Amino acid sequence: MKVHVVRTGVANLASVLAGLGRVGAEAVLTAAEEEVRHADRLVLPGVGAFGAAMDELVRLGLVDALRERVQAGRPTFTICLGLQLLARTSEETPGAVGLGVIEGPVTRFTGAVRVPQMGWNEVVPEPGSRWITPGFAYFANTFKVDRIPAGWSGALADHGGPFVAALERGDVLACQFHPELSGPWGAALMQRWVEGRC
Repeated sequence: MKVHVVRTGVANLASVLAGLGRVGAEAVLTAAEEEVRHADRLVLPGVGAFGAAMDELVRLGLVDALRERVQAGRPTFTICLGLQLLARTSEETPGAVGLGVIEGPVTRFTGAVRVPQMGWNEVVPEPGSRWITPGFAYFANTFKVDRIPAGWSGALADHGGPFVAALERGDVLACQFHPELSGPWGAALMQRWVEGRC
């Protein structure tokens, strides 16, 4: 199965490409608007800052294609910062405007917890979640979405309080964690999505 991976300039592409390869996907890097719009399956990875990532998506002319794709529920898998980019705003970069598919906002972890969150955490899906099963995933994040928005299902984790570990709607799957670094559980999740089975 061919999977297009958006070349955002703010992603650890090597680990994402390796993870896709391990589950049998043919990963193709792209920054082309037509490919982003029409790809059968698309991955939007990301590490780094919200504002820098959105600046690059604007520069590449990919914002409308990504927004429309997610709104239509077409097969799209976002990873780490990729989930946060679905929101309208983030405390990380005041004034920056995200894809606005979910309201958000993206907020910083507060309280007596280690920031950034680096390591394994339990993922607890909502009843009826389509893609996510209970398990443990690898996280590397300072910012997070606080609640599952209306019209979406997903999963929660806890780091000084509950936060969104994953969102899903139709064939859109957005993970705050790194499935490609999450061992057999993460590989199985990626494989289900690549093969379109749940």
